[in-house]
Amino acid sequence: MERKIRKVAVIGSGVMGAGIAAHLANVGVPSLLLDIVPQGAEDRNVLAKRGRDGLLKQKPAALYSPHDLALIEVGNLEDDLHRLTEVDWVIEVVVENLAIKQNLFEKLEGVIRPGTIVSSNTSGLSIAAMVEGRSQTFREHFLGTHFFNPPRYMKLLEIIPGPDTSPDVIAFMAGFAEKKLGKGVVFCKDTVNFIANRIGTYGLMVTVQEMIKHGLGVDEVDALTGPVLGRPKSATFRTLDIVGLDTFVHVSNNCHDSVTDEAEKATFVIPDFMKQMVERGMLGQKAKQGFFKKVGKDILALDYETLEYRPRKKLKSASLEAAKLQKTLKEKVRALVYGKDAASEFLWSVLKRTLLYSAERAEEIADDIVNIDRALKWGFNWETGPFETWDLIGVAKSVERMEAEGDTVPAWVKNLLATGKKTFYEEEAGHKSFYTLQGDFKGLEEKKEIISLSALKAQNKVIKKNTGASLIDLGDGVAALEFHSLNQAIGTDIIQMMFYAADEVSKNYQGLVIGNQAKNFCVGANLMMILMEAQDDNWEEIDLIIRQFQNATLALKYLDKPVVAAPFSMTLGGGAEVCFPADKIQGAAESYFGLVEVGVGLLPGGGGNKELLLRNIENVPAGADLQPYVNRAFETIALAKVSTSFREGQELGYFRKSDAMTVNSDYLLYDAKQSVLALADNYRPPVQKKIKVVGEAGYSVMKLGARQLQLSGHASAHDVKIAEKVATVLSGGRIAAGTEVTEQYLLDLEREAFLSLCGEPLTQQRMQHMLAKGKPLRN
Repeated sequence: MERKIRKVAVIGSGVMGAGIAAHLANVGVPSLLLDIVPQGAEDRNVLAKRGRDGLLKQKPAALYSPHDLALIEVGNLEDDLHRLTEVDWVIEVVVENLAIKQNLFEKLEGVIRPGTIVSSNTSGLSIAAMVEGRSQTFREHFLGTHFFNPPRYMKLLEIIPGPDTSPDVIAFMAGFAEKKLGKGVVFCKDTVNFIANRIGTYGLMVTVQEMIKHGLGVDEVDALTGPVLGRPKSATFRTLDIVGLDTFVHVSNNCHDSVTDEAEKATFVIPDFMKQMVERGMLGQKAKQGFFKKVGKDILALDYETLEYRPRKKLKSASLEAAKLQKTLKEKVRALVYGKDAASEFLWSVLKRTLLYSAERAEEIADDIVNIDRALKWGFNWETGPFETWDLIGVAKSVERMEAEGDTVPAWVKNLLATGKKTFYEEEAGHKSFYTLQGDFKGLEEKKEIISLSALKAQNKVIKKNTGASLIDLGDGVAALEFHSLNQAIGTDIIQMMFYAADEVSKNYQGLVIGNQAKNFCVGANLMMILMEAQDDNWEEIDLIIRQFQNATLALKYLDKPVVAAPFSMTLGGGAEVCFPADKIQGAAESYFGLVEVGVGLLPGGGGNKELLLRNIENVPAGADLQPYVNRAFETIALAKVSTSFREGQELGYFRKSDAMTVNSDYLLYDAKQSVLALADNYRPPVQKKIKVVGEAGYSVMKLGARQLQLSGHASAHDVKIAEKVATVLSGGRIAAGTEVTEQYLLDLEREAFLSLCGEPLTQQRMQHMLAKGKPLRN
């Protein structure tokens, strides 16, 4: 019988337990959230209720939609243990105490149905030790499933089999985690702190030690260990503030107490200043003070020698400045590591120690380097894992320097160089392979559900390309339109490729996917281009650009072959407008989607007003009052509402009920391609229809709403001016209510409004501010 997970029990309703229950709810899996009964509690479910209800207050949101909270039931471990017979998976998320966990599993075994999967969310305790004394059947269905916090957003799930875990259970849970929960699965050996926390914590401790040795401040270290190194913006110490210093100290202490190598043990010793920070409650973000502290509008940095806060310092480093000028991560990291100043020496020391440690422990903690690299990328948000980073800086060059400095390089790494190979990873014709711990190269597993555009390009599957976009053959008669301009911003190159794609697909393909694999789908139109044309009074040029963009979206909408858009992450402004004409949107669960043009003093110019209007009124019963539905579209555009998830995008009206969500973004292009193929059978393109509008009376209603926002202090006079332009387009302008107009009529109104706003000095100020500061100006 095929195994399924229909319901889950989550035991422990703290931050992690509630977060796991929330993510199960996100993907439609109901759960039973259980916790202990506090002594003397009137409400025996108080802890579980507190954990569940607290999910609604979390930022960033733990739930795709507040409505999903209904999928989480609460209970307690005294009255509701018998209900574990209802579930297919029990995940333990209680305190990190081996004896408590062992006692819990003993109780569970007497209640659960035979064959129920049981797992622990432990961050580093022994999986084998947890099930000592349990039956063979229990042990066969037991494993570690270590989520990273917050469970919704962190991609990594470490799966740690016990000595008796059934291979079928391992494979099933890996598939469920990847396909249903959207996780990146890494397989770990049952060793202290597994992979991500073992290597990541070591790297953080090394960073602290080298900071002290080189006399740098926490702010200076963060300047060196952030995006320029391929690490997240939170870098080192901001990351520790987010994680919580007490949590980090616990993980580091667990490493210290569990490892046997004295040199390794010494690295995990918590410095005195960190111990004092914990004693003083300087735990980071949750305590409003840690390595950084916000005072008024200023963010101060901690002086770890005095434990006093001081203004942040700007690091003066020639190697850092040189790195910032480089285009690729490889060039940036090499400029940092092989520079000639103190900052470079610091970074070399940190990287050298981290890379050598990863190599020394590789065979102990993992089956291969791929799992190690993925663990750090998915669990710590590194752009490249340790061995990928080693490839970037040059294995031979770095090993030579390491040995010259007296370091011992593991034999298996030297064997790589001895065979004449130069990197841990190789790629040929889009197919990747990696160096194994046994001394040979092995092909990286390729899944049909994971389409790689870069691999297809390497296999000469590009149909046509220009500087902003490419049309790529996905196989099976489906083409993909990929944006690759800076930030995937829409300019004339992309617009030209939209026209070409429509023509080429009409002639030679079954359908089209619009998608890419960048950091974001598209952040909007090329704002710099629009601003420069406006400042030069090139109104005819702006009119031509907007007209072409509108026509390109119409060409896709009425193409005689199906079009599926695959948005993900930030899909803003023009990016959203590119998606609207598609027959279907196959969106990533993490889609931050919205029409945000009012933030730069404009309104949507690529048909976005018209398309959002249609989405709001298309299912209104004949004869019903359209005004409430038009008002909804007006509010969404005028307030620049952006979804925090695909589900919320549906609630805002950006996505239709017929659109679909992909939880694992690695599968997004495949799912979109399958949607195209499903639509291609007996496809009938849409037919242009007249649109009934609310006219001048409806315009007045929307105008009044904007004025009320101004009177209450929530909108400026310029906000109102923009809102009135939006209202003009959505209402159809100065015509009678109930008039039927064409799509082109609304597009002409939209283009006229866009041009008039481009000429406004306050709009140009907003555009300049966004380009300079990266955030909107309210003027």
